Amino acid sequence: MYDLAIIGGGPAGVAGGVYAARKQLKTVLIAEEFGGQSSVSLDVQNWIGTVSVSGSEFAKMLRGHLDAYANDVVDLKEGERAIAIEEIKGGFRVKTNASEYEAKTVLIASGASRRKLDIPGAKEFEQKGVVYCASCDGPLFSGMDTVVVGGGNAGFESAAQLLAYAKSVTLMTRGEFKADPVTMKKVLGNPKLTALPNTEPVEIKGDKFVSALVYKDRKTGETKEVSVQGVFVEIGIIPNTDYAKELIQLDEFGRVVTDPKNQTTSLPGIWAAGDCTNELYHQNNIAAGDAVKALEDIYLYLHGK
Repeated sequence: MYDLAIIGGGPAGVAGGVYAARKQLKTVLIAEEFGGQSSVSLDVQNWIGTVSVSGSEFAKMLRGHLDAYANDVVDLKEGERAIAIEEIKGGFRVKTNASEYEAKTVLIASGASRRKLDIPGAKEFEQKGVVYCASCDGPLFSGMDTVVVGGGNAGFESAAQLLAYAKSVTLMTRGEFKADPVTMKKVLGNPKLTALPNTEPVEIKGDKFVSALVYKDRKTGETKEVSVQGVFVEIGIIPNTDYAKELIQLDEFGRVVTDPKNQTTSLPGIWAAGDCTNELYHQNNIAAGDAVKALEDIYLYLHGK
């Protein structure tokens, strides 16, 4: 039986693995792949300590850091996907699509998947103007016209970031805006922002890169086109937590409910970190920090507080 099973190969999972190795906790780390959501980014500019790195290089950096410490302490099970966790005597059994592992404790760090925009052109122009992470790729669109699709807090946060360097930002959502009032007031008051509630994106056009977005006014039915170089999609994320839903508390969106003090979940012996949790802000640095927090607590749990 391992001391710890870590599920996930993004910043949270890798940070947990590095700290587990340094603390000499016999660990199995299960990851379909390394890098998390940022692995598809063209240029990650907010990973502290690294000014600029491509998503693919970011994934290699994470894997390299883990490899440097893993030795015979952390067993890497790359290419495997967790499908179930069950409670057993003295700990837990994690079942994957290829095997199963027993551990005294578990850190869930399986992240989330961005909900994709399902209209003509969205798939074709992904990473060619269609972007799912403003904090990762936003600076690449400095001085350009952009659109943010999504009227919740995430949409407004992306718009706020883009307003710092984009030429213009058009914010659209299918219904009414639903972000926090303070956030909405600040963003909507910016002269570079155009607000389009009750609008629906219909098609993304371009050649090698995005050049325009076609949208429909849901009240009048009228179709219009706006010239843009960047389309930032913030219509929600889908947490990768189905395998744990029978064991621990999830919120209404399927995210693991945690205590932000130490990342514990509703079941003693299981912790969670990163985008799969109900953490208010989803960022690589925050995910890594949450995992470190969890590992400090896991070590005390295993060795007696």
